[in-house]
Amino acid sequence: MARLADYFLLVGYDLAKRGTGIGQGRILQRFPEKDWEDNPFPQGIELFCQPNGWQLSAEKNLPTFFIAVLTDINSERHYCSCFTFWEELDSIQAIGDQRDGESEEDATIASAAQLYAPKTLVLVSRLDHPEVFRDSLGLIYTIYTDGLSVSLENVVGNLLTCTIPVTGGSQRTISLGAGDRQVIQTPICDSLPISNCSVALLFRQLGITNVLCLFCAALTEHKILFLSQSYQRLTESCRALLAIMFPLRYSFTYVPILPAQLLEVLSTPTPFIIGVNALFRGETQELLDVVIADLDGGTITIPECVQIPLLPEPLLHHTQDALSLVLDPSLQIADLAFPPSSITASTLRMQDMEVRAVFLRLFAQILQGYRCCLQLIRVHPEPVIRFHKASFLGQRGLVEDDFLTKVLEGMAFAGFVTERGPPYRSIDLFDELVAYEVKKLQYEEGCQQNVMKHVQELAEKLYRNENPYPAVSMHKVQRPSEGSHLRPQDKCFPLLDESSVQWILDQAAAKMQNAPPAVRVEKKCMVPPGPPMTAIVERTGTVVANSNRRLEVVRNCISYIFENKMLEAKKLHPAVLRALKGRAARQCLTQELNLHVQQNRAVLDHQQFDFVVRLINCCLQDCTALDEHAIAAALLPLVMAFCRKLSPGITQFAYSCVQDHLIWTNMQFWESMFYGDVQNHIRALYLSPDESTVNLDELEEEERSALELAAEQCRLWPTLPREKQLELIQKEESTVFSQAIHYANRMSYLLLPLDTSKTRLLRGGAGFGDTESVSNSFITNSMAGSMAESADTESGFEDSESSDVAHCVVRFITRFVDKVCTESGVTADHLKGLHTMIPDIVQMHIETLDAVHRESKRLPPIQKPKLLRPSLLVGEDLVMDGLRVYLLPDGREEASGGSLGGPPLLPAEGALFLTTYRCIFKGTPVDPLVAEQSVIRSFPIASLTKEKKISVTAQLDQYVQEGLQLRSCTFQLLRVAFDEEVPSEVTEIFRKHLHKLRFPPDVLGTFPFSAGLSLPHSTQTRTKDKNPSLKTLSKNLVKNAKKTIGRQYVTRRKYSPPSWDHRGSQNSLEQQSDDISVSEEMERSTLSTLKAPEKQAVGNVAERACCRDYQRMGLGTLSNSLTRAKNEPFRISTVNRMYAVCNSYPGLLIVPQSIQDNTLQKISRCYRQNRFPVVCWRSSRSKAVLLRSGGLHGKGVVGLFKSPNTTTTGPSQTDSTSLEQEKYLQAVVNSMPRYADVSGRNTLSAFPSAHLYDSPDKRQPKLGSLMKQVMGGKEDIRGGKWGSMRGSGRISAYAMNSDVGTRLAGREFLTHHQNGGPSESTLTPRRAALYIIGDKSQLKGVKQDPLQQWELVPIELFDVRQVKASFKKLMKACVPSAPSADPSMSYMRTLEDSEWIMQLHKLLQVSALVVELLDSGSSVLVGLEDGWDLTTQVVSLVQLLSDPYYRTIEGFRLLVEKEWLSFGHRFSHRGAHTAASQSNGFTPVFLQFLDCVHQIHLQFPSEFEFSQYYLKFLAYHYASNRFRTFLLDSDCERIEKGVLYEERGDRRSPLVCRSVWEYMERLHKKTPVFYNYMFCPEDGEVLRPYSSVWGLRVWDYYTHEVLSEGPSYDWELLQGTQPEEPERSDSSAPQTKRKIIWPSYHAPARLQMDAITHLLEELQSLETDLGQVPERWKETWDKIKAAHRTEARHEGRKSSALLMPSGVSSQRHSLGVYLQESGVGSTLNLSLESGPSTTSTPSGSGKLGARNSTSTLYSQFNTAERENRSYEGTLYKRGAFMKPWKPRWFVLDKTKHQLRYYESRTDTECKGEIDLAEVETIMQGTPTLGAPKTVDERAFFDLKTTRRVYNFCATDPLFAQQWIDRIQSCLSDA
Repeated sequence: MARLADYFLLVGYDLAKRGTGIGQGRILQRFPEKDWEDNPFPQGIELFCQPNGWQLSAEKNLPTFFIAVLTDINSERHYCSCFTFWEELDSIQAIGDQRDGESEEDATIASAAQLYAPKTLVLVSRLDHPEVFRDSLGLIYTIYTDGLSVSLENVVGNLLTCTIPVTGGSQRTISLGAGDRQVIQTPICDSLPISNCSVALLFRQLGITNVLCLFCAALTEHKILFLSQSYQRLTESCRALLAIMFPLRYSFTYVPILPAQLLEVLSTPTPFIIGVNALFRGETQELLDVVIADLDGGTITIPECVQIPLLPEPLLHHTQDALSLVLDPSLQIADLAFPPSSITASTLRMQDMEVRAVFLRLFAQILQGYRCCLQLIRVHPEPVIRFHKASFLGQRGLVEDDFLTKVLEGMAFAGFVTERGPPYRSIDLFDELVAYEVKKLQYEEGCQQNVMKHVQELAEKLYRNENPYPAVSMHKVQRPSEGSHLRPQDKCFPLLDESSVQWILDQAAAKMQNAPPAVRVEKKCMVPPGPPMTAIVERTGTVVANSNRRLEVVRNCISYIFENKMLEAKKLHPAVLRALKGRAARQCLTQELNLHVQQNRAVLDHQQFDFVVRLINCCLQDCTALDEHAIAAALLPLVMAFCRKLSPGITQFAYSCVQDHLIWTNMQFWESMFYGDVQNHIRALYLSPDESTVNLDELEEEERSALELAAEQCRLWPTLPREKQLELIQKEESTVFSQAIHYANRMSYLLLPLDTSKTRLLRGGAGFGDTESVSNSFITNSMAGSMAESADTESGFEDSESSDVAHCVVRFITRFVDKVCTESGVTADHLKGLHTMIPDIVQMHIETLDAVHRESKRLPPIQKPKLLRPSLLVGEDLVMDGLRVYLLPDGREEASGGSLGGPPLLPAEGALFLTTYRCIFKGTPVDPLVAEQSVIRSFPIASLTKEKKISVTAQLDQYVQEGLQLRSCTFQLLRVAFDEEVPSEVTEIFRKHLHKLRFPPDVLGTFPFSAGLSLPHSTQTRTKDKNPSLKTLSKNLVKNAKKTIGRQYVTRRKYSPPSWDHRGSQNSLEQQSDDISVSEEMERSTLSTLKAPEKQAVGNVAERACCRDYQRMGLGTLSNSLTRAKNEPFRISTVNRMYAVCNSYPGLLIVPQSIQDNTLQKISRCYRQNRFPVVCWRSSRSKAVLLRSGGLHGKGVVGLFKSPNTTTTGPSQTDSTSLEQEKYLQAVVNSMPRYADVSGRNTLSAFPSAHLYDSPDKRQPKLGSLMKQVMGGKEDIRGGKWGSMRGSGRISAYAMNSDVGTRLAGREFLTHHQNGGPSESTLTPRRAALYIIGDKSQLKGVKQDPLQQWELVPIELFDVRQVKASFKKLMKACVPSAPSADPSMSYMRTLEDSEWIMQLHKLLQVSALVVELLDSGSSVLVGLEDGWDLTTQVVSLVQLLSDPYYRTIEGFRLLVEKEWLSFGHRFSHRGAHTAASQSNGFTPVFLQFLDCVHQIHLQFPSEFEFSQYYLKFLAYHYASNRFRTFLLDSDCERIEKGVLYEERGDRRSPLVCRSVWEYMERLHKKTPVFYNYMFCPEDGEVLRPYSSVWGLRVWDYYTHEVLSEGPSYDWELLQGTQPEEPERSDSSAPQTKRKIIWPSYHAPARLQMDAITHLLEELQSLETDLGQVPERWKETWDKIKAAHRTEARHEGRKSSALLMPSGVSSQRHSLGVYLQESGVGSTLNLSLESGPSTTSTPSGSGKLGARNSTSTLYSQFNTAERENRSYEGTLYKRGAFMKPWKPRWFVLDKTKHQLRYYESRTDTECKGEIDLAEVETIMQGTPTLGAPKTVDERAFFDLKTTRRVYNFCATDPLFAQQWIDRIQSCLSDA
């Protein structure tokens, strides 16, 4: 029985405190005046009576009622029922109030005629009967207003003395003595909440989704705030939220109605559920972590910083569906064609119960099987229960679920375990549901009818709990008459007689003392455990078991280990490791290992021990810190059991080898293990000993759980005598105590490292207890048992002053023991004894470990794989022998057997070698399935870009102590982990040697200077003392520059900012003592014989690339004696012969004929690095020239665009320089025939900006439009090729832009304009004669003179710093160091972020623009930055696109030698070759150029003589520094170092090549690896590639690797790694030609060659078999092409004319050559020449099969030789002395600038050639002795060269004149 009401209060307005400005209330009367002993009076009730504040009103408001809830310090809730009505104030009080009023609102109230003050009747109770309280207080108010003749004192006294039962389900009728009758219904079970209709109302106000969100927020301990204008709604909503949380009880702040004066409570850091009046909405806006529910508006607001985890699927979906069916029953029939006429809708009360039933089902599903995870620690005197959270989450498969994890960690669930954990108690509806109806819950989810049926059943039970019986008694309570509150009251609510009320209370108290005490009978029973957890999981399917096959593999492997079949076990080992990723396999392993443990001990030999330890480590490495699947718990006793004998009396257990795991440092794991073992021992304690003799009873007893035994003991506990009770308590405590000692030992085993002699701190951040902390010890060598030193790390405990391992472990164990013993009720004396024992336990174990560690060192070393030695190049020496390492996988999937398939080649075990040239790893994969393969990964030392130490996290076969990561700019990455046998000192020596080799102090210390030299450098020099060496001569040439240049060169130096310009020439060269004077006459005489091979003069060697190209193009004069010299617009200047004007330019430069050398010296000062404009290429068709220079200095910019008409006060150096500059540019303009005699301004000056954007003005092509539309011109006589094999389709795609291309060419056109209208010729601007392309930042704001004939094009490209940064990102994208789990860091995203492709796009775009300008007749000067980076890239690409010669192997070499080497690209500086340039980093400007060439090659595969491999080869050796070609920064430096003359190779050691060109030439003669079989160029072709980003591809050079042989660019190393023959030699094996290619391991191109290479190799092998000397591949290929050409010519010839121009392509036919492939029986049709209208039809013996597509492919491409024969025919040639005239077949080749002759037309071997560069004159000749008799004299002509005079005779004068014209035209074009 309990009091219905504890206190009655009368609270009124406090008029005395009105003057303070804030109205307050005060308690006028309180009954009883003394506090109840069991229930103190709650303070602050007057605040809750008027939550908005005590205020006067001008109107008499209606009475109100609401219930506020107060919670005391003991978490008891007090329900304060507040009944408020209003009373009149007298006039005196009103006047006083008016005088004291301050606010505007007070003034308004004061102006009213009558004021009303609130008064509140308050009833305080611990029971929740809101309707009874409303009626009781309403009765008191009715007595007052209606003046009933009833004593208020009696009513109040009766109310306070009324007692009712708390539970039981009975009805109680009470009367307060005013003629009333009230019925009070008590619930059957008080543990179920009473909700009335509040839950249903909450869902109606907020909706399903919002309420579910609030529900999850409350369970996960977020702050929740309700807003409403109604106090009753606030109370009901809070009550509803608590009701749906059942069976969890909310244990944080709960205030349904919060007064305005306490709003600061909302800032509390703890969770809460609070209701606030909507008037104070504004004050809640600043709450950043509170979920706000607006009941009136039906919305909830969740701040951005609050993340509310929702219910796991599919529970959330099922709950929403069930709630929809309950709250909206018509939803099911809404779509029916014939809906029922009426729907039986539930009442609001039943709907409330149904909603609660849905949530009750939800909790039963969430918490099903929870009792299986309860751990019983103590039974007596009170049960102590703990919940195993990790086990519950693991068995339910919800470890990753955020919602359930937070719920289980919350205070509400802790209270749930405390309340419902005990096994013997009274049970309620939830216990029955979660125990007996789990199956029902699972099977009903798929059927809505079954779900609703079950919900209605549960709702009926909930309703019956609140209303067990129908109301049989009449409920009667008087209510006030209508309008009673408006009637004027004569008096206020009277004060009650306190003595009368107290007398009634005393009388009731006296009766209670005489009455017998009420005993609450609780019906206790054993709580049903419910079905086991495993059954639930299997039915729900949340865990998918491994296949039986995998489990069988695990069992077999364990059997092999213990049967000592180690070879079989090793084969299964990789499969077992993969299987152990699954939980079922790990559990199977623990079960199998447990079978081999007998009497807690299993002694193994060394190999068995090693295997078992590896398997245990593999199991543990996948365990999380929670150990949710109890794998570590099952392994813990096993690691204490498995051991091996080290020596007599010394045993090593497995626990010393499995310490490196996170789980051992997790305090929660040890607690769960401890409590689990305690439960088992407590269970064994209460099992009756005599039952072990009866088998059946024993089986039944074994099935009884610890909770069931505990329930039985709790039932018997009251019947036991006191002595027996004390005995049981003592036994339980002893059990806990003994387990604490046992676990102190266990923890010391797992926490103390094997080598305790080293003062290593335990790893971990804030302590072992953190789940995030890492392991405290390293894994030991499982076979040798040796431990390596660890790095110094932080202590694992709070105070890290002490580094003593023992002290740290003692503290950790002590903390554990304190916690578990306190929770388990161990006495203080026992706990003190434990504290004393722990240090002794630790110390004893340390002594044991010392002996084990000492003996483990004496074990024989493990047999490790033999180290494989790599092949070395000639001259390559080992610096450090192999260091045993493991090659670890990086971010590339291919080698690790990822999603691309293939075996896991990495990790691999082998050795790391350091040579003078490379860093090499060679080894074998760790995976035994591919252990017979070798893995090679290497890179040149010079390409190393980054080296750093790494920490090794991979689990390998052996313990590794440290790692190293080496990244190379050849796109290679070595991540190695050093083996334990490699001391840290050796690794440091390795790093020092590596750094020393990577950054030598001087370039002479690099590999190309030291490789292959048997004698010291000084000895070599002395062997040449007969004549001055070229090196000495060249050094003195530079040294004596000072004597020949004069004073002006001294002043020049201040315009050369970089200090490197004269670091060598000023210091080292001045020390030379040779005094050879070189005059200008000597230089000129040298120049006149530059091409004479018999004279090896300095100039001949130094300028070979430039001069050969200049002569090929006919630029400049070679001798003053030539008759055509004066007519040439350009000349070769020797002004820089001593590298005095510009030390980064070559010695010979092409300048306009009219410009003197002294003018060049002045002009050079205006340009950066003195790199003044020089001609590097001239168009043979338009005669436009391409010039290059450095960027302009400031004065150069001003002078360049200064108007010549500007008057100056006097001559100055700046003005003269400007005039010289202008004269120079005008000379360039005059050199072009098109502009030489044209006066006036040809300009595009209306567009000074060169942004790469389109222009809205369509009539005049701005430069931005040219850039975007540069590929849109019509086809004309110039030709032009688009980026495709099928060019015609692409041209038509650009038809809309054809007018722009026409304007680019400077021609007027008659087509329609782009916008549809006709184009007017007056709008077509004519082109400028010269365009100057410069940096936008440099040329900013410059205004041009409209009279000048050149125009500025300021462009905005990237700089070299951006190239360097972009390349770093590109390397990380293509070769990541680790796989990225972040989707934002995917390969494509990182590639995009590198901006490398965008830079290629810009380069190609600018180059295409320059090509178009040159092709249209305008010259272009490119001067970007310093002139040696971006300028070189652009001019090289322009020449490559414009001139077919540069697309041949010979021409591309010439282009690189001329533009990159001779014109001074800073290879050493950009490549960071020496220590001085180390800080610059690697900047791959040349690699970027090669990538651009690669992009063009992809678009025009038939235009290049060289293959893609040629470009990769150059890219690799550009960075490798194997050759001297790409060393140093200019020809000047190369002469200074003596490099320029030795590049051709040391003839005494033919195997060593100094030059990459010589090496490639040798290789090209041996194999066609550099040759492109699709090469069939069109004469004079200008390429116009696509430059859009979508058209560019990532170069496979960046991404592909071959682990079987390493990089394929050192060709000698590949000879020993030829593709293996079929591996099986067994004759019984089926013979097949199928080859299996593994990604990233094999080289497909070498295993499966292309068809032509394969056939050429077969031809050579056949010739060898027949005893013939094999021909070289090129000769064979040329013969095949010649045979085709002959047959095509025979068919296509229609006359017997001897002179056939090769440009007539309409007569070309396609003929196939059929080469029989041996052993295959098929033919391959190679169509070498195909016309546009012919196709190749394969024929021959055998079936073609799949080769038909191959022949079709090759039929598209033409041969190269045909196009190179510009003119050909028969001429008689006079032989040498005393030899006759003979007819020969002559071929004029414009591309190679040659006149070749053959024996006959069908001959393929050239008998001789005449270099047209040596031709001086061609003139009419006269017949000589032996000439043909029948030929006209006019048919003779002579050809005079620098060597001799050739005499020719044609068949008639017409053909002779044709030959003369053709040769003369070829000479003039050059």
